Amino acid sequence: MGKLEKATFAGGCFWCMVKPFDQWDGVDSVISGYTGGQQEHPTYEQVKTGKTGHYEAVQITYDPDKISYQLLLDLYWPQIDPTDNGGQFHDRGSQYRTAIFYHNEEQKKLATDSKEALIKSERFQKEIVTEILPAAVFYPAEDYHQDFYKKNMKEYEEDRRESGRDEFIHKTWS
Repeated sequence: MGKLEKATFAGGCFWCMVKPFDQWDGVDSVISGYTGGQQEHPTYEQVKTGKTGHYEAVQITYDPDKISYQLLLDLYWPQIDPTDNGGQFHDRGSQYRTAIFYHNEEQKKLATDSKEALIKSERFQKEIVTEILPAAVFYPAEDYHQDFYKKNMKEYEEDRRESGRDEFIHKTWS
């Protein structure tokens, strides 16, 4: 791999945000974690209270010679409801808000342009509330959260189904 870069996305429960990126050539790793809050080294138990200010997020390490940041953005938007500022699907609370955390000015421009294109598409009647924010310290989540879809496939699939995420994605993005 060439020089690796990072992309960070919040899209509700981080369990559901790993698989859509993990299986692409050029993606080195997808780590579940916490970002955007005030508390250093937060735990899941602290973040899930909604009081730390953190988002559940994924940080993707990728080779830009093999997969573009634009493609990562194109993969990100159809995983979320960008009009919901109270969480995502059955996961409610500030820790489940959506956001794109940019690591450089090029990512900021591409993220802003992609959000503008989504607004202009008129796919949604409600306001697009997904924020575009500078990357903050990213704290990896506990080991049992990493690669959850691989280690706990049945629970992962059940959670996705019960959450309404898959139904929303199919209805809205297909």
